[in-house]
Amino acid sequence: MSHEPVEIPGWQHIYSGKVRDLYVPAQGWDVSGSSLADNAEVRAGSVMVVASDRISAFDHVLPSLIPDKGKILTQLSLWWFDQLRGIPNHVLSTDVPEVVAGRAMICKSLSMFPVECIARGYLTGSGLAEYRRSGSVCGVELPDGLVDGSRLEAPIFTPTGKAEVGEHDEAITFQEMSEAVGRSMGERLRELTLQIYSTAEAVARERGIILADTKVEFGLDSYRGEVTLGDEVLTPDSSRFWDGRAWEPGRAQASFDKQYVRDWLTSDASGWDRAGAPPELPGDVVERTRERYVEAYERLTGTEFTA
Repeated sequence: MSHEPVEIPGWQHIYSGKVRDLYVPAQGWDVSGSSLADNAEVRAGSVMVVASDRISAFDHVLPSLIPDKGKILTQLSLWWFDQLRGIPNHVLSTDVPEVVAGRAMICKSLSMFPVECIARGYLTGSGLAEYRRSGSVCGVELPDGLVDGSRLEAPIFTPTGKAEVGEHDEAITFQEMSEAVGRSMGERLRELTLQIYSTAEAVARERGIILADTKVEFGLDSYRGEVTLGDEVLTPDSSRFWDGRAWEPGRAQASFDKQYVRDWLTSDASGWDRAGAPPELPGDVVERTRERYVEAYERLTGTEFTA
């Protein structure tokens, strides 16, 4: 396995994020004969989003890969997009070249908003740390006495500014977000984010999984001019999934996401002080992380993951 973007005939690599690689049709690309030939939105601009097996933590892309992670992220995102049919999303087609089959989507090219939209239904992670300091999260006041894993009275919207790869996303208030995107657009993004969380939280709960929080991203569709859900959605990379049967506020929760990797990196076993480059993950950590991603996929979708 390689960290380098793959070469894809007919497509030109333009950007790599922490996990995803973006491609645009190469100059002179001929769509005739493909499922996209009659799609006007392709002619208006499209991008192929390829999910790699890379994994990031603490603003670093780790040197180790998680086998099949890209396929799991893509297939789970597609499943969730189908559950969220009332919300426009960026997917145009899954008819992609064989070399990236199963882990790529051809999508609308969006003008992305410079914020990451986060909904929290439970208190943990960076939200818990901020709450312990100030009694609030991103300017949202919360009741006294909450602990790690506490369920909030109602989900809250806690945006962050979008940072470059290797930089840290900074929590911002709703007012600060509104200054960047406009008040009415800020209210729309908050409304959509909380709608997505509420819908997904109910779906996950039926399957014995707690959706503690999730991050989504939106952009403007240049072809239609509407706010559109982009990137990935409701995967173990962008969400915290907990085992509902084991949930117990006041301690760390049993999870189906990359928290296992974070926990190993901050343990004495890793020997990492978070100052330099992160270490390779041991084989057992790689395998157990993969197992958690697969279990999240299978429990949520009710189908077996096949690589």
